[in-house]
Amino acid sequence: MDFTLDTGATAWILTSAALVLLMTPGLSLFYGGMVRARTVLNMMLMSFSAIAVVAIAWTVAGYSIAFGTDVGGLFGSPLEFFGLSGTDEQSILAESGVPFLVAAGFQMTFAIISTALISGAIADRVKLGTWLVFAALWVLAVYAPIAHMVWGGGLLSDDGPFAAIADPVDFAGGTVVHINAGVAGLVLALVVGARKGFGKEPMKPHNLPLVMLGAALLWFGWFGFNGGSAGTADGTAGLAWVNTTVATAGAMLGWALVERIRDRHVTSLGMASGIVAGLVAITPAADALTPITSIVLGLLAGLACALAVGLKYRFGIDDSLDVVGVHLVGGLVGTIGIGFLAADGGLLLGGGVSLLLVQILIAVAAMLISAVLTAVIALALKYTMGWRIPEADERAGIDIAHHAESGYDLGGALASRRERTAPTGPGSFPLDHSGTEPRNPAPAVPESHSSAPDAPEPASSGAEETARPVATGETR
Repeated sequence: MDFTLDTGATAWILTSAALVLLMTPGLSLFYGGMVRARTVLNMMLMSFSAIAVVAIAWTVAGYSIAFGTDVGGLFGSPLEFFGLSGTDEQSILAESGVPFLVAAGFQMTFAIISTALISGAIADRVKLGTWLVFAALWVLAVYAPIAHMVWGGGLLSDDGPFAAIADPVDFAGGTVVHINAGVAGLVLALVVGARKGFGKEPMKPHNLPLVMLGAALLWFGWFGFNGGSAGTADGTAGLAWVNTTVATAGAMLGWALVERIRDRHVTSLGMASGIVAGLVAITPAADALTPITSIVLGLLAGLACALAVGLKYRFGIDDSLDVVGVHLVGGLVGTIGIGFLAADGGLLLGGGVSLLLVQILIAVAAMLISAVLTAVIALALKYTMGWRIPEADERAGIDIAHHAESGYDLGGALASRRERTAPTGPGSFPLDHSGTEPRNPAPAVPESHSSAPDAPEPASSGAEETARPVATGETR
């Protein structure tokens, strides 16, 4: 068919794509604040590096696998749109007047955030190189095929076999993004194994304001995630925007209620986690529910996820930052909740059991497919590149040991190994950001402390004190 550009719709999708891309740096702040101080940079790098790897993989073949010509209902033709070479007539949003590259770029941001989400399950203990290879393989072999099955006309779409019962509903990624990433996180947590000291030593978040800021950016970006999935700036986008707001509000209160009853206090970490739980749950249902039923769904998601995150201790699975408890459980609540609460076909609104049955089937199918494919990739990497960093590096802190820097320069402690090799002659001190006043260099730290994490205590000029072990700054 002929393509007619709609500048309004195109502007909305470009804006939405930018909002969704912002979610990944927001996730890095959210995850970074939740880990210990000595591993914050590595945790944030896992999100940022996912942008680099997934953007390239998506451009080369990922988009084609997700939205190319169907192959057996499982994936699209891998090189059909090599290098994002399609025409505007082939745009998946051609009916809305959105050009090919704009629609492909919007979908790229979904692939990026989905991959980055997984990293929270394996915080503090894996090689960055192995993570990068995993990210590339996972987005091509797991994410893109499931995206094709749900959104590209495959087995789990309204063109697939389940549509004979009822048309499956996944508006913006309950199965493709959250169930998929949640299951992948569970598989990696099992394959990689627990952090040293898990369940025995306190591993508290080191920076809760960072967590709150990250949650705020995720919420802000999610309006592009859900609103942009309407394909244009219309009433559906408006409904998705409102539902995203009120469902998230409901989930915050649901999580807070669990904390108040169970723990007798409400926490900032809990409220921030409730934000994410509500956003996850409403993602597949943003166009299928009313604002009132969205509040109900959000409340249920907050309750369910708050209860679920503690199960990792009962089962001994170190899902470090609750990817399973929030994204898998929240994704299931949202996907299956459609079958109960959808305005058109929901069981509790007189629609019968058909939609509920289909939603359960596509959720289970997505879980199984993701689990098997992720396990193959994870095990292959375990026995080739290896996942774990050395135990000594893990205990000392992965930031200094593997990245030669720490997140905080407290009291003149070593922030980066590069400071050790900086010129020290007159006039050679690095300038601060004002470019006018030299800053004092950090006192030399003995080589034996090169793997020590950030230190809050002031350095001493005495040789005897300089040789003391560097404090970690942890709450442990």
